[in-house]
Amino acid sequence: MSEPQKNNEEKEMSFLDHLEELRWHIVRSLVSVLFFGTVVFVFKSFVFDNIILAPKNNDFITYQFFCSISDFTCFYPPEFTIMPRELGEQFFTHLKVSIWLGIIISFPYIFSEFWRFIKPGLYPNEQKAARGIVFICSFLFLSGVLFGYYVISPFAVSFLAGYSISSEVISSPSLASYVNYMTMFTVPTGIIFELPVLIYFLSRIGLVTPEFMRQYRRHAIVVILLFAAIITPPDIVTQFLIGIPVFFLYEASIHISKRAVEKYQKDLTP
Repeated sequence: MSEPQKNNEEKEMSFLDHLEELRWHIVRSLVSVLFFGTVVFVFKSFVFDNIILAPKNNDFITYQFFCSISDFTCFYPPEFTIMPRELGEQFFTHLKVSIWLGIIISFPYIFSEFWRFIKPGLYPNEQKAARGIVFICSFLFLSGVLFGYYVISPFAVSFLAGYSISSEVISSPSLASYVNYMTMFTVPTGIIFELPVLIYFLSRIGLVTPEFMRQYRRHAIVVILLFAAIITPPDIVTQFLIGIPVFFLYEASIHISKRAVEKYQKDLTP
């Protein structure tokens, strides 16, 4: 066998080995989602009564917190009934909630599997720079989900359920609609909270600089508010509730970018 043919065969085997490794990382991640999703599915009464449907009740911790501050900040959601509209809606919604909660709970493990796959391909200095990334990304994602659940969803549910165009129209949203909104309030917020990590890596490879971020700060504010308007209900309070923390994350990302650029330039220095 000639040397070029031998090298090509080794490269092909190496590529197949990587595919096999990736397959097992995906399989283990799916098993994690399946396990936690099954647990959620089994404890359906607890999950729906104490987690999913909790923001529609007056005793939800967010309402109690704001009412304990003063009468001016006190608010409660209006009474409304959630009605399934289609045969099988409860079952399929139950299945959907189990999958989403399985993904959310499994996120640290899923990301660790993803990191274990790409880490060997990084240089030692890059691995050192990304030390603790699994914890940081998991913390930011779960913090975003909790922020969406405890802060955004109570205001959004109160606004949407209380909005009325006529006394002849009674608010009774479908179960699928309610769950879709709860998903929209939480999962995208968790992804948005990963902004500092994204900025760090873009800065490390020289695509983003702190000067660039400072120069386009006003543009970023507009984009943040527009994005908040897309993923939240059309009320100004809820938009600012998500826009304000994202703006602080943007400001923090400027400092993160500065440190990342300094390390990037230091690595380039012979």
